[in-house]
Amino acid sequence: MRVLVLALLLAAPAKGAEPPSAAAAVEAALARIAALEPQVNAIIDLDPAAPAQARALDRSRRAPGPLHGLPVLVKGNIAVRGLATTAGSAVLAANVAAADAPLVARLRAAGAVIVGTTNLSEWANFRSEFSISGWSTLGGQTANPWALARNPCGSSSGSGAAVAAGMVTAAIGTETDGSIVCPASVMGIVGMKPTLGLVSRSGIVPLAESQDTAGPMAADVPTAARLLAAMAGTDPADPATAGADRHAASLRAPLPEGALAGARIGVLRFATTGSEAVGPLFEAALDLLRRQGATLVDIADGPDAADIGANEFLVLKAEFRAGLDRYLAAAPPAVAARSLADVIAANRAHPEALSLFGQDLLEASLEAPAAGSESHRAAREAAFRAADGWLAATLARHRLDALVAPTAPQAWLIDTVNGDTPPRFPGVSTIAAVAGTPHLSVPMGVARGLPAGLSFLGPRWADARILALGAAFEAARGPLPRPPVSVSP
Repeated sequence: MRVLVLALLLAAPAKGAEPPSAAAAVEAALARIAALEPQVNAIIDLDPAAPAQARALDRSRRAPGPLHGLPVLVKGNIAVRGLATTAGSAVLAANVAAADAPLVARLRAAGAVIVGTTNLSEWANFRSEFSISGWSTLGGQTANPWALARNPCGSSSGSGAAVAAGMVTAAIGTETDGSIVCPASVMGIVGMKPTLGLVSRSGIVPLAESQDTAGPMAADVPTAARLLAAMAGTDPADPATAGADRHAASLRAPLPEGALAGARIGVLRFATTGSEAVGPLFEAALDLLRRQGATLVDIADGPDAADIGANEFLVLKAEFRAGLDRYLAAAPPAVAARSLADVIAANRAHPEALSLFGQDLLEASLEAPAAGSESHRAAREAAFRAADGWLAATLARHRLDALVAPTAPQAWLIDTVNGDTPPRFPGVSTIAAVAGTPHLSVPMGVARGLPAGLSFLGPRWADARILALGAAFEAARGPLPRPPVSVSP
């Protein structure tokens, strides 16, 4: 009987019938979550008010918004009113949000129904060098729906796994460096890290203010574009978003068809080695781009990765301490920890929190140069100059609309002994992360039973153009198989 009810909930409406109601869409999503969650472990908390909110949408006399009735899951480091914003840590278990983060409020205003929060790599994967992506003290280990023993990558792992499994078609992640695009790549979905400043960071547990941003994770590019259009906008509390309203307008136009025709795209050849199976998928993707009318230009050399990496790491440590101290100082009274030092002490007092790996990155952040110090400013300037300077010069020199590369290696095995052990792979997430520019990952195919993503990178504020190129690629690529652990939405 349960299978029959689920099938009825998932059935598409007959041709010419009214679209499903918000209540029906949310009920179906909750049924899929109930069926799949024991295997995937993507959810930290469900909002018991979601069905009532969906019914209220259906009763409303207002014109339906662009996301009317769309069930959306939100990463567990983003404030959703009435739910705890935990970043996966027991230290924040009492951090119940009194109000939505601005991006969540914008999603609701567009008609989305927030059904719950997702698991993540604890503290956005900035707790230990030996962490396991997708694991948190509160949420446990999120699994990859393509192969449950494989890593979901971090830190927006729960959001990615929920979309990949078909629990929902849309979720929100956050990225500091790779945490949206890597889960998207290894789990065969679309992930978009927007231009820094397009989406408000207010209400999000911070990692590094010079690189943090939220972004959409979705089953397809058009859905990701609709999410980003709804989320984007100026927030007076986040100075980085001062120009967001002006640039968000371009996201609200329909995605143009045939965007690849006449486009000039740089191929980042320095990022094409690593996984043996990814290379042929990438070459097939390049051939598809050519057949859609794009002109491809090989780019042999990238920026100084070592210089960027060392400076970026210093920046992350300095800004994590400063940002978290500010965040905790304003947390609800029920949250005992009021600083990074308090978090470290709380973990030491509860050995179960450190059962799989330590907190060396938290401790290193406590000892790092202060944010705003000369060494922090110098490191930030050097990293940004290397990444953004190379990106801008490369695009200008070759008159390019975008750059493409494989996003990440295919999913590696979850390793509770050694932590994350991905194959050596010169990925490109750091370029866009440090430069603050848009980065879109679109599935390019499946090989040996696992997906891999194609990255589209572009200049600052070119988010609409990057989404259009990705949508054209996706349309030409055609449908892909679904993972073994999934229910069709």
